[in-house]
Amino acid sequence: MRKKRIMIIGPGGSGKTALAAAINGLDGPVKRTQNMVYGEKTLDVPGVYLESPWMHKHIIAAAQDASHVLMLVDQSSCRESYPPGFAKAFRVPVIGVITGSGKKPENDGWCIRQLKKAGISTPCIHINLSDRTGIDELMEVIKSPESMGKSKEIPYGYTSMPKEHGQILGKEGNVTWSNL
Repeated sequence: MRKKRIMIIGPGGSGKTALAAAINGLDGPVKRTQNMVYGEKTLDVPGVYLESPWMHKHIIAAAQDASHVLMLVDQSSCRESYPPGFAKAFRVPVIGVITGSGKKPENDGWCIRQLKKAGISTPCIHINLSDRTGIDELMEVIKSPESMGKSKEIPYGYTSMPKEHGQILGKEGNVTWSNL
């Protein structure tokens, strides 16, 4: 059986690689990545995978090697990054993470709304990668018994691969996430 890692996804410049380095206990400068990077404890997904709808299936497929998925939103940049209901495509716990906490606190509400729209129902965690605040709290949430071993039960006959516009193909045809 493969080792399960924490998958980190988010738009370009949201701090994915820096967060992966912090979780893996690495110090030093980080550089942009073009491919998925399997670290000791993490799977760092490049932002370009999220920005291209044709690459979403690769993110979902790679999540088979994940214990958790962290969906990042940068507080300093208000841009739509996730399709509606995207978090529902994963069969592992999904945690919303707001990076750059304190840079633009007026954008906090927007970040939370974006993560909720993406399908995250749990409270979001704020982290600041420059002074490493919030990372310990994030790791506590990941290690908590409530978060461990939770995988969504998909009704028989349904697939977890989303179709266009947050739909899945069920026995009765297209069914939206909200109907499940």
